[in-house]
Amino acid sequence: MLNITFPNNKTVSCEFGAKIETLAGYFEEQEAGSKLAAVRMNNEILPLSAPLEVNAYLEPVPLASAEGTVIYRRSLAFLLALAARTLFSGERLSIGHSLGRSYYYTFADGKIPAAQEIEDLKKGMNVLVKENLPIEFHYCAYTEAVELFTNNKQHETSLLLEEWSRSKVPVNECNGWTDLYIGPLVPKTGLLTAFDLMQYQDGFLLRFPGTGRGSEIGAFEDNPMIFSVYHEYKEWGRRVGVNAVGRLNKLVTARSAIKDYIGIAEAFQAKKLAEIADTIYAHRDSVKAVFIAGPSSSGKTTTAKRLSIQLKVLGIDPIAISLDDYYVNTDTTPRDEKGQPDFECLEALDVPYLNEQLLALFKGEEITLPVYDFKTGRRRETGGRTIRMREKSMLLVEGIHGLNDALTPLVDKNAKFKLYVSALTQINLDGHNRVPTSDNRLIRRMVRDYQFRGTGAAKTIRMWNNVQRGEKKHIFPFQNSADAAFNSALDYELAVLKVYADPLLRSVKPSDRGYAEAVRLLAFLENFAPIPPQYVPGQSILREFIGESEFKY
Repeated sequence: MLNITFPNNKTVSCEFGAKIETLAGYFEEQEAGSKLAAVRMNNEILPLSAPLEVNAYLEPVPLASAEGTVIYRRSLAFLLALAARTLFSGERLSIGHSLGRSYYYTFADGKIPAAQEIEDLKKGMNVLVKENLPIEFHYCAYTEAVELFTNNKQHETSLLLEEWSRSKVPVNECNGWTDLYIGPLVPKTGLLTAFDLMQYQDGFLLRFPGTGRGSEIGAFEDNPMIFSVYHEYKEWGRRVGVNAVGRLNKLVTARSAIKDYIGIAEAFQAKKLAEIADTIYAHRDSVKAVFIAGPSSSGKTTTAKRLSIQLKVLGIDPIAISLDDYYVNTDTTPRDEKGQPDFECLEALDVPYLNEQLLALFKGEEITLPVYDFKTGRRRETGGRTIRMREKSMLLVEGIHGLNDALTPLVDKNAKFKLYVSALTQINLDGHNRVPTSDNRLIRRMVRDYQFRGTGAAKTIRMWNNVQRGEKKHIFPFQNSADAAFNSALDYELAVLKVYADPLLRSVKPSDRGYAEAVRLLAFLENFAPIPPQYVPGQSILREFIGESEFKY
């Protein structure tokens, strides 16, 4: 017998191997588990159909929570794949990327879906919801799983298992269809009532509610620039034959092949930066400053340095400026709802002083750049670099608020070129399980924080929700105002970052609140065959996070 304790301090006994769902009724304010997405057991998030095998402290993961929202969206993708299996034969759908509160899908054969096909998929999903079918979690023997996915024509999933070395494979099963377990799903299809399918570009969108919005889908907010960047990289991945992790892993097993692929990926990225530099050069008569912004760990700093090289090729003299040096002193920094300094908000910067210096530079005057000391939390307005703009000079201003015109209200819009940088991952795990861009950035940050700041993975994980909250408020709303977007993601990078991140994640203990995220990321990285860091070129954006870059930071 096992002892199971709940948040109300009630302890009950149950048999070894009993499913978690049999105890769902013990959670307060839950109706027999009907509003549960999953359960946190000893700080690990598990599906309700998972067995209990140790004494445990159980906490509910409601659908309305942040973790529940992620589970809901993953479950919707599973539901769509299940409906497509019923409607079409084989692996017909291919998940793309996120776009606002939606996932973009195409047909794997390249055919543009007809309106009736999309409507049939939606009807099929609604039928499955009404049937309220159980979604079961269990294990398969490795050889059984490989045979199963091969027979079901889940080719990308079969390739993924070639990197696995465990004797048993976790799977989800519903209505006779089995899929690889990537993370917990909701216990029954009847919970997945809020969704919509909408025709878009050459495919369609699977739309879902935002966090804390209940069943409200909301109006669709298009982002054509970000979509075009994603689409271009997706097309490139398809052309070079690496659009899923299993195909990348096959290259890793042949060292010469992965070295060639890394060179191609880096060259493609350099080509895109050169194109952006050409666009800036075409507007050189009016543009005086390039503002580079993007979310955390998007590689803004290295992007600025590499763009600087491309501009020099064209005869432009770039001058780098960091917005971090324009922070106000910590004692005057605005406070967040917890009373802590809010360095993410625009008011944390001395906007009037920045504008004063920019206008002076545009007039040809000489200025001394300020220097912000993060240890003391104070800014020095002396001792920094002294700069002056010449005939061919152009400022490269890097910082999170660069796209917000409220940062530079005194600067003529025609004098600004705004560049949005983000790691827009195009590679998928398989046909219907994506690699989230936020996971890519979190792993980047985790590795960088440890390499250069001595920060452990647990602390980085704890900070991540606040970081994302700041991005949604201060960065993402201004994406569409950018003049260009640059994708800093490299399809091979997670296989390199795995070498660094794996031991960091294993250091997070079950007693830590971030343990659930550490377990999830470890399982995610297990799908990647590791790539030796020495294969990464010295000027790669990836070097900003793993070290030994040829650039100075």
